[in-house]
Parts: sequence; C-alpha cells; structure tokens
Amino acid sequence: MPTFTALTTLKGKEAAEALGTDMEGLSPEPTGVGVFEIEDGSGLWEVGGYFDEAPDEAGLALLATMHGAKEFAVSELPEVDWVAKVRRELVPVEAGRFFVYGSHDADKVPEGCEPLLIEAAMAFGTGHHGTTQGCLRALDRLANEGFTGKSVIDVGCGTAVLAMGAARIWPGEMLASDIDEVAVDVARANVVANGLEGRVKCLEAAGLDNAEIQGAAPFDLIFANILKGPLIDLSPGLTGNLMSGGYLILSGILNEQADEVVEVYSRNGNSTVYREEIGEWTTLTLRKTE
Repeated sequence: MPTFTALTTLKGKEAAEALGTDMEGLSPEPTGVGVFEIEDGSGLWEVGGYFDEAPDEAGLALLATMHGAKEFAVSELPEVDWVAKVRRELVPVEAGRFFVYGSHDADKVPEGCEPLLIEAAMAFGTGHHGTTQGCLRALDRLANEGFTGKSVIDVGCGTAVLAMGAARIWPGEMLASDIDEVAVDVARANVVANGLEGRVKCLEAAGLDNAEIQGAAPFDLIFANILKGPLIDLSPGLTGNLMSGGYLILSGILNEQADEVVEVYSRNGNSTVYREEIGEWTTLTLRKTE
C-alpha cells in the first residue's frame, strides 16, 4: 500500500499546532500528523501528515494560505519493508563496554561486554545515533573513573537503553521516564527482553513531574538525551533534583548549540566535566558544584 507525506513549515508554535489540528479534518484523513520545532534557531516549525491515499492538495493549499505556511510538499513514499531494511543496515554498536545489538545479531555479542538488546523496530535510542552513543560512552567514562550511581534516572528515555546500561554495571533500581506513552511501553518491553525486571522502572512523566520520581530525588546521575530547547527549559528542574556533586549526561544537542546549553547549565550551578562530538552531535557531562 502506498504512503503519502505532506510537509510544510511556518513560524511559531501556536500557528504550527493550529495547522496540525486543522489537517486532521482533511478528507481523506491523515493517518498521523506531526508538529516539530526545527532546532536551528530559525523559529520555524515543521508540520507533516501521513496518508494512506493521495491527499487533497487543494485542501492542503487552502490550509497553508489560511495559516501563513509555505506550500505543502507532497510525496509518495516507496513501498519498503522498513523493519527488514533497518535490520539489514543496522550493525551492532560498541560504546565503551556496552554492546548494543538487535536479536538478528545475537550471535555477534562478544565476551566480556555489557550487552543491550534493542530491536530496530522500537522507539528512538537504538544506539546507532551519535547522541545515544555519546551518552553510553559518557556513562562508561564515569564508571571507569570510579563513580557508582546509586540514584539514577533517564529522562526522555525512549528505548530506556541508558537506564539499562546503568543497571548493567551498578546495583539498585534505575528510573526511566518519557512523556510518550508508547515510548514507555517500548521501554518496559526492552527491560523484560534484557532480563532487567526489577532493575529498571519505567514511568510516564513530563520531565520530572511525577510523584514517584520526586520521591526518589535527589539523584546522583541524570541522563537527558532530548533536544536543546527542552534541555534548556528543564535546566532548573534537572539541577534542582541533582545531588551536590552529582552528574548530568546531556545530549540531543547539535555541535553549534553546545555552548548555549553549557552556559545555561553553568548559570544553574553546573560545571563541564567532559564534552564529546560524534558527527554533528555533542554529548555533555556536567557536575553540580553548588
């Protein structure tokens, strides 16, 4: 079955969300609509819809005019078994002591590593993205320096690969939270697949806004592999729920955005311990000094 996409951009969050809402009333209806900020400092937002049949281009043109958006770019996607394609193309990833793999590569897990099974069909965080690799390498680096996390949370956890990495090397129960219900379900399935039941607890939460998370705070290590905007917004909350001397491992940051994130977190009482670039992405290791 063919799939069609319709994409446009416009200024401002409210305008983008309003356009996304109006797209849902099109006929034929989209199977899904997404609204995303373009993280390049332009103030532009992308609005896109997916359709099982050719969308009404006249209706899209009218919506674009009404909301001050650019003309929609409509494309037909080729029929591809994406899961099979991803499985063929995603090879296992080594990040320090961690070995991230799919079940189709189970025979390649080397001796002496910390294995993390993440299926390619699941949510963000397969280990192949530079941000996830950077966080795992930062975790490995802290452990090599003698740090032991006793109270750890992975905020915006996706697949929960980071929380599971911490559970592989340290005792106790790690927390993993995500605002997206589907991601939390995926994370829980991953925890079971990796035999880490009782070692990683997955919760649905916006940032740290959850009674169970607040009950576990303060933390001595917080992961947040999200995006620059949410990282900046969460800076006071993440720092406020971190022990003095505790660590933050932050990613989802484009290289050119890293200085701004460092500056904001520095104002909130954190110093930079290490920063690493992998491709176009930077991972920061920070420590609370106040």
